[in-house]
Amino acid sequence: MARLKITQSRSVIGTKQNHRDTLRTLGLKRVNDVAVREDSPVVRGQLHTVRHLITVEEVD
Repeated sequence: MARLKITQSRSVIGTKQNHRDTLRTLGLKRVNDVAVREDSPVVRGQLHTVRHLITVEEVD
């Protein structure tokens, strides 16, 4: 399976609680934090929820 490198690019100040919870679930705590996750439908759904706060790259 492909792996995704997820970087938090924006702050959570002023965002909804479910967006903050989703970032925490992905393993991101602050701006410029990076997490690597396996690509799956569950992770894709989480990424879609916070797409305005993160950047995503595919990693080999």
